[in-house]
Amino acid sequence: MEREPRTQSGVEPGTADLPVSAFAESSGAVTDKRAVRKYEGGRWLDLDDEVAVEFPLTLRVNGEEFATLVCTPNDLEHLAIGFLASEGVIRAASEISSIAVNADSGFAYVELKNVSVPGREFYAKRMIGSCCGKSRQFYFVNDARTARTVPVRHSATPEQCFAWMSELERLSGPFQRTGGVHNAALFDAAGGCLAAAADIGRHNALDKLFGFTLRHRMPTADKTIAFSGRLSSEVVLKAAKIGAGLLLSKSAPTDLALRLADDLGITAVGFIRGGRMNVYTHPERISEHEE
Repeated sequence: MEREPRTQSGVEPGTADLPVSAFAESSGAVTDKRAVRKYEGGRWLDLDDEVAVEFPLTLRVNGEEFATLVCTPNDLEHLAIGFLASEGVIRAASEISSIAVNADSGFAYVELKNVSVPGREFYAKRMIGSCCGKSRQFYFVNDARTARTVPVRHSATPEQCFAWMSELERLSGPFQRTGGVHNAALFDAAGGCLAAAADIGRHNALDKLFGFTLRHRMPTADKTIAFSGRLSSEVVLKAAKIGAGLLLSKSAPTDLALRLADDLGITAVGFIRGGRMNVYTHPERISEHEE
């Protein structure tokens, strides 16, 4: 499959006034074609199969290398912004003076208004601890610095939850074609889907949503995240960093994810399929009737 040309771009996220819409697959091809021999029905077939593209993106912050993310090569500016916010380097997109992504070379160049890089000394450093006698545990120092408790600002009906998961599936073209990516979408009870993201890394998909909300200065406490994969502790922490209080998935949660969700004010809902779902934490956000 011929790939779209990749170009370098520069934006100022703090000042850009962009329309709020679902992401487009704009930064680079997210799938590629590979010849494959398939055995089916007792015979061999020679055909082309579509596979997910895996792409290394190196972030340079204030001229210094900060991290390399293995990702799907679309929405790379949102990914860079969301990742830096998730790691505590920035709190708002307005703290970035410029960002330029060169997808041909695999580099994202970020210049901060602050000459220092907050959180650098804690990046990827492990920490396991508790908070105020509760069950909250963080594996990394920057998680403890950036995860926040989400207030109850909205509720949803079971029917809305089913509809949002159905919409996520409808938007999950790269997954349906390859089976090799995770999908996440941000929903508003009034406005439907605000943004959708796909990536080979579940954390990257959520960081793309995070970058989108920061770039558009979007309040998030009244938003819902629908996610295609397992509700792990990492996924719950990303939801808390984004600030969305309702987290939906068709898959199972883990025990640590539910302990974190309970402490961080996240309503974790799993196994949403076939008109059924399990509400594991903070059921007060799920109402019988639409308000």
